[in-house]
Amino acid sequence: MKFSPSELMLMAMAEGDKARLHAPPNPWVGALVVNDRGVIVGEGHTQAPGESHAEIEALRRAGAAARGATMVVTLEPCCHVGRTGPCANAIIEAGIARVVVATIDPDSRVAGKGVELLKASGVDVEVGVEGDAVRAQLAPYIWQRVTGRPYVVAKIASTIDGVVAMADGSSQWITGPDARRDAHVLRAQSQAIVVGAGTVRSDDPSLTARLDDIVIEPLRVVLGRAPEGAKVRPCLELSGDLGFVLDELGDHDVLQVLIEGGPTTTSAFFDAGLVNHVVWYQAPAFAGASGTLAALKGLSTPTMDALRRGRLMDVRRIGDDIRIDVEV
Repeated sequence: MKFSPSELMLMAMAEGDKARLHAPPNPWVGALVVNDRGVIVGEGHTQAPGESHAEIEALRRAGAAARGATMVVTLEPCCHVGRTGPCANAIIEAGIARVVVATIDPDSRVAGKGVELLKASGVDVEVGVEGDAVRAQLAPYIWQRVTGRPYVVAKIASTIDGVVAMADGSSQWITGPDARRDAHVLRAQSQAIVVGAGTVRSDDPSLTARLDDIVIEPLRVVLGRAPEGAKVRPCLELSGDLGFVLDELGDHDVLQVLIEGGPTTTSAFFDAGLVNHVVWYQAPAFAGASGTLAALKGLSTPTMDALRRGRLMDVRRIGDDIRIDVEV
């Protein structure tokens, strides 16, 4: 049975997901090589920086079967020499007859040039299959390439009535172990984590991503000064305008930054209009008057016209808690 172009692109996206943790600052791309009978003869995803891209991995697995076949790839093949050679040239040399691309690469070194090179060499190219889905999958990469700043994800864990700490300041643990493990995956998907100096003083977090026996250390960023001996050291200490902070992180090749600070830090990013995405973990617990810290302390919303509305992307149960994803 032959798969439709959309079905094949969804498979390529699943292949790209395998590269989500190790590919940055490169995009986590997936690629398939499909022969004229509809059989997948090669598949691949982006390797670690400096190693091969998804297209090269798929071509290597396809071998001679690539000649006359179709390549399905989530992002436009590159056409410039970086840490690796240009994928578009490799596709042409392998004899691929047709390339199906989900979306154009916004990187100024590519930005349509890869498609133009393929077409000029006689390769049939189709662009746009499952484009919206792939752009959502690669949102941090696309945002950083277009704006120069990282994609900002705010993570909040609260009771169902929006409280993140009790009257005595305690907050560990509002959510259960499954939600906390999911939050570590979110850390691992981020190249930097931002907290305020107050959070470092009160909680002394390590800000590492712990996935079973694997420990991943994103760039740890403290707004202000971290005390000597804090677990986040070594860290990058920044202060001043939050836009400057994001510019600095963009210069460090950070594609996604996770805001894990307290309500004051999170609200500051909201107030500045700098949050792209919210991941909100809610526990089926009620703090009521015993909870003194609202998740977005200090966020000013005086009228309905000032209400900040987002777009609901996903709601799912994780253990005894729920995770809500909102695009801002």
